Amino acid sequence: MQVTYVSEMGLEHCKRMVRRELLQDNPEVEATVRAIISRVKAEGDSALLDLGRKFDDAKLVNLELDKTEFVAAYNALDTELRSALEKAAANIRAFHSAQRSESWMDVKPGRVVGQVIRPLRRAGLYIPGGTASYPSTVLMTAIPARAAGVEEVIMCSPSAHSAVLAAAHIAGVDRMFLVGGAQAIAAMALGTETVPVVDKIVGPGNVYVNIAKKMLWGVVDMDMLAGPSEVCVVADGDADPECAAMDLLTQVEHDVECAGYLITNSPEFAQRVLEAVGRRLSNLPRKSILESALNAHGMIFVTRDLKESCDLANACSPEHLALMVRDPFAVLGDITNAGAILMGNYSPQTLGDYWAGPSHTLPTSGTARFSSPLHTGTFIKKSSFIYYSESELSRCSSDLTTLARAEGFEAHAQAVEARSNTIAKDQQ
Repeated sequence: MQVTYVSEMGLEHCKRMVRRELLQDNPEVEATVRAIISRVKAEGDSALLDLGRKFDDAKLVNLELDKTEFVAAYNALDTELRSALEKAAANIRAFHSAQRSESWMDVKPGRVVGQVIRPLRRAGLYIPGGTASYPSTVLMTAIPARAAGVEEVIMCSPSAHSAVLAAAHIAGVDRMFLVGGAQAIAAMALGTETVPVVDKIVGPGNVYVNIAKKMLWGVVDMDMLAGPSEVCVVADGDADPECAAMDLLTQVEHDVECAGYLITNSPEFAQRVLEAVGRRLSNLPRKSILESALNAHGMIFVTRDLKESCDLANACSPEHLALMVRDPFAVLGDITNAGAILMGNYSPQTLGDYWAGPSHTLPTSGTARFSSPLHTGTFIKKSSFIYYSESELSRCSSDLTTLARAEGFEAHAQAVEARSNTIAKDQQ
């Protein structure tokens, strides 16, 4: 990791340094995903079984797990882990239940307008597997769906790890399918003999999963296209350098493509964090991943003041922002772009990933500039409704026909005039 002084490089140049591109063009991956989608569409379950045996489990026989396996895994789970999952689930449930919104209407003489809010009927979760298991992601995706009132929640994952199954039981997942990768996205979007079509697919995944989500967006809805994880630590000289170092390493240990940024207005603090990172690295089991990620995507910036630090952080628009400053609430208003904001010295990202309540499914690669974390509203849809009486339509009919004809839509104008004529006849 190199230390860059913003005063020397210029703020605009540094802003360009922290911007990441989401889903760069990759013709080879795109061709592979397109072929997988075509196979799933044409062959259904047969394609899922063949691809599953090739990529995930050579002995795969059944695509769907019996729901009794959720309960069995829950009952057999280590007591301490089961308790931790239950407590985390309670926090997640409380947070997302508070986000519920209600239908509304505005009633005035002669007219009523409003909005009907309904949950989606069926949501599909994608839970990564492979070399790791992610019971926390089950909680962070299924519980918001349940809080929104989704009728049926299904889950696709290549992993049948006991903690994943127990989390599915805790979170209220209805059905689980042993399907991973791009084929899981295709199955939930297009449907097969076994996997039902969903209304929306949520959850993180690798580049193949994300390309599949991109290609099938519009067939069903998707939550977001998530790239590699990233963390940005904004700190002043009063922060603890050991904690700042660990916050950088927390997200970067996921993958070699993950990024870690430290932005501070203290040159001395920057040097102390750099030294702490070196010390901490030697004792971490994922050292090789961490070193590769930090060498390729790790940066330290020294700014002139805290305001410039916030400006640079907003340009980064990170998935995770650690706000390690003396008074984080005084600075919060200056942060406009971030997925999750961890405030103060005693709010590690681990809280956000597992425990505090907000979903850890977050916008990445700078997309926090315009998108939001997964939340209860992710699983709802809204319909507007309009009612006008005869007299109220008469009051605005002239304006309506003027607007319609200004845009060249004569049928629109005559649709109003037809009603005006009916009203006039009724009044004779």
